[in-house]
Amino acid sequence: MGKIVISENISLDGVIQDPTGEEGFRFGGWFDPATADREAWAKVLTDEALGAEALLLGRRTYEYFVARGWVSRSGEWADRLRSLPKYVVSSTLEDLVWNNSRVLKGEVMDEVSKLKQKVNGDIVVYASGRLVPTLMEHDLVDELRLVVYPVVVGAGERLFGETSDQKPMRLLGTRTVGDGLVLLTYQSIRDA
Repeated sequence: MGKIVISENISLDGVIQDPTGEEGFRFGGWFDPATADREAWAKVLTDEALGAEALLLGRRTYEYFVARGWVSRSGEWADRLRSLPKYVVSSTLEDLVWNNSRVLKGEVMDEVSKLKQKVNGDIVVYASGRLVPTLMEHDLVDELRLVVYPVVVGAGERLFGETSDQKPMRLLGTRTVGDGLVLLTYQSIRDA
């Protein structure tokens, strides 16, 4: 059975919006203060990709990866992402240019539940700020891996908004990444 793993870059105050500053958000670009940690950060994400069996992405995240050349990039991380099966949640996307990509059509929760039955291993969800809250709300998230950046952004889209109920989590691990990042890993507790 598959395990949905949310992998996010996040500020200390929970912001996920425009980390690179490319979207024009006035508080964007908060990813930059950790430049010295880029190599350590890339190693964490490469290792995560090497351990994954599939990617699950929202449409905007899929388009972000494609627009930034991940379709043809080289290197261990890019090669692994290219080889992984990619499932994209979208009601509008039709032409998929990144190999091994497939659109999940129909009811999102049904499709993701079927995907969890089909894939044996980690199904990693990068970014996907609209998809993640939906998965959380419907108790489909098994694990959170949050790379926390040492910055308070002060405004912007946060990873978690309102939910219909509390979503208890169990801390599985903490790890320093480079000189200033922290990787927090949490497991969903379903029977709390």
